[in-house]
Amino acid sequence: MAKWRGSPTSVNLTRTLELLTEHITAALCGAVFQKVRTTERQREWTLWALVQFWLAVILRAPPSLSAALVEVQEGREPLVPRVKASPEAFFERCRDLSSEFFAEVFRRFVGGLEESVPPRFCSELAGLQEHFTDVLILDGSRLAAIARRLKILWNERAVVLPGCLLDVYDLFRGIPRQLSFCADAAKSEMTRAKEVLDGIKPDTLILGDRLYCTADFFNELAVRQLWGLCRRNKRLGLHRLDRTALRKKRYLGGMLQEWRVRAGSGVSAPAQTLRLIRFKKGRKVYELLSNVLDSKRLTGEEALAAYPRRWRVERMYFDLKEVLNLNRFYPANPNAVGMQVYAGAIVYTAMRVAQGEVAARVGIEPEEISPAKFFPKMAVSCNAYVAAQWAVAQMVRLNPGRRLREPCWKRSRFAWVRLDAILVERRTGRRRKRRFCKARRKWKSFAHVRGDQKLT
Repeated sequence: MAKWRGSPTSVNLTRTLELLTEHITAALCGAVFQKVRTTERQREWTLWALVQFWLAVILRAPPSLSAALVEVQEGREPLVPRVKASPEAFFERCRDLSSEFFAEVFRRFVGGLEESVPPRFCSELAGLQEHFTDVLILDGSRLAAIARRLKILWNERAVVLPGCLLDVYDLFRGIPRQLSFCADAAKSEMTRAKEVLDGIKPDTLILGDRLYCTADFFNELAVRQLWGLCRRNKRLGLHRLDRTALRKKRYLGGMLQEWRVRAGSGVSAPAQTLRLIRFKKGRKVYELLSNVLDSKRLTGEEALAAYPRRWRVERMYFDLKEVLNLNRFYPANPNAVGMQVYAGAIVYTAMRVAQGEVAARVGIEPEEISPAKFFPKMAVSCNAYVAAQWAVAQMVRLNPGRRLREPCWKRSRFAWVRLDAILVERRTGRRRKRRFCKARRKWKSFAHVRGDQKLT
């Protein structure tokens, strides 16, 4: 990476907008509408207009939804078609329309990219692609707290959360393959994880943290012909089935051992035969459990190298919340919160694909590009690109019968950035500790608050 420091190499920033306009079309939204509709009907705020509006909100981060709606009504928002309906009609539409519409748009958007996007991320573990269909990371996260500006929250002492997420992250493509939003932040993560397993292809390796290291979860994986690799949970009882270790060797200055064990008591879930991978270096001990019993298919060294990559999904949540502003929610109802979440996931997916393409074009690893630097510059470039096209369209409309030559906007200065301006910077000194809010220990789901209000 050092050879690129100070390099004049430039990269194009308009690829994200091209992906969004190519895949998010009125035809796609119409097909989704016909699939998931129940009693809903088309209105002035069509599904396509809503999707375009929320994508513009993610890319532009307006001060409020009301300010963004004024620009749409006046025709000053080039990313959104002009809608003549009132702002009240928009808020009513977001309140009554299920977020499942946006969830299906996201699924089709990812499905359209899945076949065309090659695996460019995590190239150091590329050998696992020969042994497994996919390598996915499963993890959940709760959304940021709601500000106490809502009237129904004035008397609520606990921190109120608008919902939670569960993501199935593709390790080699660097994008979320599945993302489910639940308006009830108190719903069990394990329950939600079992629900998404049916949508994963057989013979896939799933990386999970200690939460998923249970006999019940490994049983669910075995039923669906899936493989798992999890950090050992001390609450899970293990019984060694062999007197001696299956394998024992020196590795990275420590000792690597593998055992065949029986996990669980068989009371709440069938006991599972798993492989315990134990690495000890000094006082540090790392223990992983996997139902891949064939060490040739997944070696202990590969397991120890793959599990730390589980942190990639945590980085994805950070980028969604901090970079794409999902730590701040504009609406105050679960359906609209879901719309903002899925719109952010769509933009994030497009930007990650563009990030991989940029890295492949200049010959570096995608991880060397910083999303915190790359994504904001790309959002500004996309807005300038659309505004320039919109201005040309207005000039054509005002000059009927004249042939106007449109400039090549991809060659404009706003469409490019120097490579060294978006590269990751090495940390210097000690890391700053993130301040913990003690009030977060006592939280409540917004869905439960709304339920309490209805009862009273």
